[in-house]
Amino acid sequence: MFRINPITLMLILLFLYPLAKGFLFKFSSYGLKGDVEATNKNVSFVIALFLGVYIGKKIFILHGEGIYNAIYRVLPQSIAGFIEGNQLIVYAAIIPLCIFLLYKLCFLLLNSISKITMYPLIDSIERFLFTKKSMLKRAAGAAFQVPRAVCYVILAAFSVNLFSLVVPNERLDRQLEGSGLYKQICKGIIIPVTNSQLARQMPEVLNNSFKIVIKDSGTGEITHANSTGNTIVYYNGVTLADGVRSNSQINDFARNLAGKETSVYGKAEVLYSWIGNNITYDYDKATKVLNNDFDVRSGAVPAFETGKGICFDYACLYVAMCRANNIRVRIITGEGFNGVSWVSHAWNQVYIPEKDEWINVDPTFFKGGNYFDSMRFELDHESGEIAGEW
Repeated sequence: MFRINPITLMLILLFLYPLAKGFLFKFSSYGLKGDVEATNKNVSFVIALFLGVYIGKKIFILHGEGIYNAIYRVLPQSIAGFIEGNQLIVYAAIIPLCIFLLYKLCFLLLNSISKITMYPLIDSIERFLFTKKSMLKRAAGAAFQVPRAVCYVILAAFSVNLFSLVVPNERLDRQLEGSGLYKQICKGIIIPVTNSQLARQMPEVLNNSFKIVIKDSGTGEITHANSTGNTIVYYNGVTLADGVRSNSQINDFARNLAGKETSVYGKAEVLYSWIGNNITYDYDKATKVLNNDFDVRSGAVPAFETGKGICFDYACLYVAMCRANNIRVRIITGEGFNGVSWVSHAWNQVYIPEKDEWINVDPTFFKGGNYFDSMRFELDHESGEIAGEW
């Protein structure tokens, strides 16, 4: 039996609702002017929503270039420090305030323009349709509802996207991943606007393309994660030891790459930047692993030799390069938010003696922004567990 994805169905119904309403009630000057004002509110809110999130993140989370960085730098140190240590306040208070102010400004501007341009046009259309057949009036009524219908869909997709980020839910994530329409809206509108232009290059980390299988070493039977006894853990078809195994080529290259840096922090950041810039996300491999095809090479050596891999390969290569420089490092397994939903993911932590702490590093997400010792890490990574430490 054919079953439509519930998220896709919701978006389609939201789009059709204003069109159906416009068709049933037909075209009228008075009604359409009210619809124009309501549409202006919807459009203003959409514009304010995206601009508010974009500007808020640029200033208070990413500390972006140009004017965004300048605005952040003029904040008193006490306020900037408080915001830096409490990133959720950006989403809970600062961004909503930006959205509200931008909404008021946009609505005032759009409504003024509409009264000058749209209202006279609407009156002219009503006079033209006065003697026309009812079906033409209904078609005109539906056509003028298209902008509102588009706004409804974008608002709904944005709301679901934000909810799924703040309140992770496995069942919801499956529905979101299964909705082609929702994913297209996220990729085409939501992610590029809210996550900056760099997010256009962000790898679409596929859900369940990173898999952990635990087997009994004697029988080969799959056991539960909390099993005790003689068990072996496989990550995308290889053991962790095989995954992080290095060679002289990687070791020599990593030492030479980080050799000019005097601090562990500087060395760790150079390695992170090189992997992020030079390793490409392997969508073909991700799809194979997603379909339980483990006839692929995984780990540090394949990633270095081929210049591509998935999150486990990125993390393994980072471990190998850190170990070559005598830097303590971990692989962390958990979930990451790929812009659409929460997915199985792997990243790293590295120990910085200068700070006497472990910091988070995610070379896979490099092209999506700063994921080296960044406060934003807590917003799109969760359920992290240490898989290995060296």
